[in-house]
Amino acid sequence: MVVNKSKAAFRTIAEVADMLGVGTHVLRFWETKFNQIKPLKMNGGRRYYRPDDVKLLECIQKLLHNERYTIEGVQKLFKEKGIKNFVGNTILDDLFAEEIGANEQNCYDNTSSLSSDVIKDIIEELSSIKSELQKVI
Repeated sequence: MVVNKSKAAFRTIAEVADMLGVGTHVLRFWETKFNQIKPLKMNGGRRYYRPDDVKLLECIQKLLHNERYTIEGVQKLFKEKGIKNFVGNTILDDLFAEEIGANEQNCYDNTSSLSSDVIKDIIEELSSIKSELQKVI
């Protein structure tokens, strides 16, 4: 299932697993090995991954599958060099900057700079999350 979501939107475990080409069980396993991965867990245990979680998972997937590191090797890299060296420290700022436009101010600084399309996307995403939450409750 292809969903056209904002880059700043939260993702379900199925969406992230599909993006990375791994099983959902793999993501749950990685959560046990990398304490930096902290998806929001709603009632019933449903996971919602923040954009920074997804970025970190992409990095882990590349290091494990493409670079052929072991889990212990990736843990050691993160410990020695710091995660910020791999995924950056302004992930959300970068994501929103892409949506708003490189020349406009960040939405954290000035919400009036949001275009109506971005606002509509945010409202649509919040409505979708609300519907999902109502199913769980």
